[in-house]
Amino acid sequence: MSDQEQFEPNDFLKRTVKEMNPDEQPREKLTNYGSESLSDAELIAILLRTGSQKMNVIQMSQALLDHFDGLRYLARKGWQDLKVIPGMGKVKSLTLEAVFELSRRIQMASLGEQVQITSPEDAVAYFGPKLRDLTKEIFMVAFLNNAKIVMGYKKISSGGSTATIVDPAEVMRQAVMNEANSILLLHNHPSGNNKESKADIQLTKRITKSGKLLGIPVDDHIIIAGDGYTSFRAKGLLN
Repeated sequence: MSDQEQFEPNDFLKRTVKEMNPDEQPREKLTNYGSESLSDAELIAILLRTGSQKMNVIQMSQALLDHFDGLRYLARKGWQDLKVIPGMGKVKSLTLEAVFELSRRIQMASLGEQVQITSPEDAVAYFGPKLRDLTKEIFMVAFLNNAKIVMGYKKISSGGSTATIVDPAEVMRQAVMNEANSILLLHNHPSGNNKESKADIQLTKRITKSGKLLGIPVDDHIIIAGDGYTSFRAKGLLN
């Protein structure tokens, strides 16, 4: 029997990374050719380190990407979600969630330690990485000083995929506690639709009214939805 007739596809598919040619091994490729030469699956494989009995680590990484429709949507998942892939235990899943969160923080840190927000674009550049990939709707308030420098921010509430309940009194309480001269309201729309709802408009009016009574104006309310956003100030909805 010839070598060709003895070939078993399953044996080929079940190869470990160490059994691959050196140029196919992610760490070797990274060392020799740089990180740009690696695919998304190969970069993830370096983080995961090992595969399972059924899949080598590259195949497992590709399974993650395929199951969650690519890197963008994979990055939105919590570690519990990642365990659906065979071989993705708690340690591997936590490792990926930590890396995705670190990536978002790097994007925010790139703007510097003191972030000044004078436009909707400034707000989206800073808070977009933190909000755009979430699968649940959350509402945040950012505290600004007289120079419009962000002194801090606070998550006020977290809800489901379509709505969250916000208490205007809690928003203003946090603003007073943080000695804000003005505040910026932010929330995300996991659906990807950045159009404001009637409830969004009513809530903004209530918070704005409370802010006027306390001398803490609302600079803007930003809705972040994927790569899109809506500015209430730009649309004349803060009056």
